[in-house]
Amino acid sequence: MTNVMIDVRVDESALEQLRARSDLHLTLTAVGAEDEEPVREHDPQMLAEQDIVFCSRLPTNHQAMSRLRLVQISSAGYLQLLGLNLPTRGVRACNASGVFDVAIAEWNVAMMINLARDLRQMVRSQEAGQWMRETRFQSEIRGATVGLWGYGGLARQTTRLCQAMGQTVWVLTRDGVKPRQNTFVVPGTGDIDGVLPDRVFTQEQKYEFLAGLDFLIFALPLNSSTEGLVGDDELRALPQHCLLLNPARGPLIKEESLLRALREGWIAGAALDTHYYYPMPPDHPLWSLPNVIMTPHISGSARGPYYLPRLWSIFTQNLDRFLAATPLLNELSTRQLEQ
Repeated sequence: MTNVMIDVRVDESALEQLRARSDLHLTLTAVGAEDEEPVREHDPQMLAEQDIVFCSRLPTNHQAMSRLRLVQISSAGYLQLLGLNLPTRGVRACNASGVFDVAIAEWNVAMMINLARDLRQMVRSQEAGQWMRETRFQSEIRGATVGLWGYGGLARQTTRLCQAMGQTVWVLTRDGVKPRQNTFVVPGTGDIDGVLPDRVFTQEQKYEFLAGLDFLIFALPLNSSTEGLVGDDELRALPQHCLLLNPARGPLIKEESLLRALREGWIAGAALDTHYYYPMPPDHPLWSLPNVIMTPHISGSARGPYYLPRLWSIFTQNLDRFLAATPLLNELSTRQLEQ
């Protein structure tokens, strides 16, 4: 019998199938709140019996989980697992990469169009009853060069959409562009059928990459090596007409550098879905900048109809793979967990 602790929102269909299995003992600890459960302490005796946990964050007293062998988290980012010494404890971990790719790629397209056509001002003009037909409202994004910093799942699906719209895609990535194995991909998305960027840059070519962009989209995780990755030098290297999108993690960009770039016209504008504070204070200057679109970390559509079925699909597939001793989906490496 394998003991499984589930501390996330439930997909009833998937849960029903798991409950019908005789080889599993399930313990549900989420209390059904609208948002993911906050990290908290659980009964140590119950924790000590668990082999697998499906959660957003491990409980504060996770050290009591002496039998733990697999953690499946509900986010693509895995910052919450760093510093927990999971590899040393013999615990494997998988993230939810792939669940959010379609939604975030669509957010990227929406924000490129909104920024290029200055939809914020058009809405303000509508509310004021102003008939404005300026050139800035009539741009196209076809033919633009889109730069993706990072090339995981959301970048691959964004590449697919960008190329379908006639855009050129450049990628800056530490590990190069190569096929991925044992990752969760929504059927018919990403680059599984050969959709690849038009040009790939190495870290040594960073400034050449930045200098040729019309849009820069961040698509890499936040960890000790990427926090503050972008500052004054990188933002000044972008063309003044460049528009920046960040659906990845706010602190990838130094806060004061971003504010200066937007205020002083180093770049033309930005769309930000990930932030420096949660929630962003109402008096933060980013709210009021006319060339910024702020969304409250919703690009991944975790309240949309597809999130839970996709998330539980990863978990149930990994549960079967773990018990069958076959490769897991989205398994995080020791290097990733120790950054």
